[in-house]
Amino acid sequence: MPTRALALTLSAALLGCSAEQMDRLVDAATEPTDLPAASIPASRTAQAAPVPGTTPAAGSRPHVRIASFNIQTFGRSKADKPHVMRRLAQIVRQFDVVAIQEIRSKDRDVCGELVARANADGRRFAYLLGPRVGRTVSMEQYAFVYDAARVRPVPGHAYTLRDQYEDFHREPYVARFQTLAASNPFTFTLINMHTDPDETSWELNRLDDVFEAIQRDGSGEDDVILLGDLNAADNAMRELGAMRHVRPALRGVPTNTRRTAMYDNILYDRTRTAEYTGLSGVYDFAAEFGLTQREALEISDHFPVWADFTARESTGSRLAGEAGDVY
Repeated sequence: MPTRALALTLSAALLGCSAEQMDRLVDAATEPTDLPAASIPASRTAQAAPVPGTTPAAGSRPHVRIASFNIQTFGRSKADKPHVMRRLAQIVRQFDVVAIQEIRSKDRDVCGELVARANADGRRFAYLLGPRVGRTVSMEQYAFVYDAARVRPVPGHAYTLRDQYEDFHREPYVARFQTLAASNPFTFTLINMHTDPDETSWELNRLDDVFEAIQRDGSGEDDVILLGDLNAADNAMRELGAMRHVRPALRGVPTNTRRTAMYDNILYDRTRTAEYTGLSGVYDFAAEFGLTQREALEISDHFPVWADFTARESTGSRLAGEAGDVY
C-alpha cells in the first residue's frame, strides 16, 4: 500500500477545526503493512475445537462486530507457546475486525503467525500492521486483524498519526474499513490507541482533538470509532470523555483479566454513527475456555471488548444507541 499523507492542517482551515487542535496534529503519514488473506501462508496446525459459550460465530451474525484487544507483550515468548497462540486464534475468530495493541516482537511477524492460525479452519482473516512506535526501547506496533469475508480496508486510508510535539507516547494508528454488504455498505474509520499509563491524563486530553480532526479530514467519512487500551474507566476520560456527542460503548465493567479495573473501551459519535446497535460487551475468554486466572494471564492481562454495528449505512435520522447496554 502506498504512503498516504493526510493534510490535517489544510482540512482544519477549511472545515473548522481550531488552530490549536491542528498545531498538535500537524500531518499524518504511514508505511503500513497491508497483507491480504491470499498472501498469508496456510497454517499447518490442526483446526482448533469450537469455543463453547454464547458469542455467535462471525459468519452467523447480522451485524459487524468490532473489537479491541491488548495482547499483553505480544512477542517471541508468547508466539512460541502453541497453546497460547491456539487460544488467541480462537479469540480472533469471534470478531470481524480486531484492533490489537502491544505487539512487541522486533524480529518476527507474530501478527502474521496469529492470522495464519486463525485461518486454519478455512476462514479468510488478513491484517494491517503499523510501524513500531514509542519513545523508549520498548516500542510497540498496532494492528488491525479483519475477516476479509466480512469487511475490507479502504485502499490508501491506513496511516500512523504523527505529531511534532510528541503528545503521544505511541501515536494512534488509523484505518478505514467497509463492510461487504451487497448494498449501501457501512464505511467507518478506526483509531487504534494505547495510552501510556504514566501520561494517560495528558493523552486523553489530546485524543478529543484527534477524534474531531479525523472526522473533519475532508474525505466526507465521519463515522469515526476510537478504540483501544485507554488506561481509564468510562467516567475518567477527561477531555475525550467530555466531548458532547461522543459516548463509550462500555460503562462500569472491568476489562482486565483479573476483573478488577476498566482500561479498554470503544467510543463513537452518537449523532453521526447511527449504525451502532447498542450491543457491546467484554469477551471473558477465561470463562469461555474454562481457564484458571493463571492460565488466562498467559494469554493477556486484558479481555477483548467489542461492539456491534449494522453492516449497512443507516439512512434514518435517529441517534445511535446509548452506551450502557452491555451484554
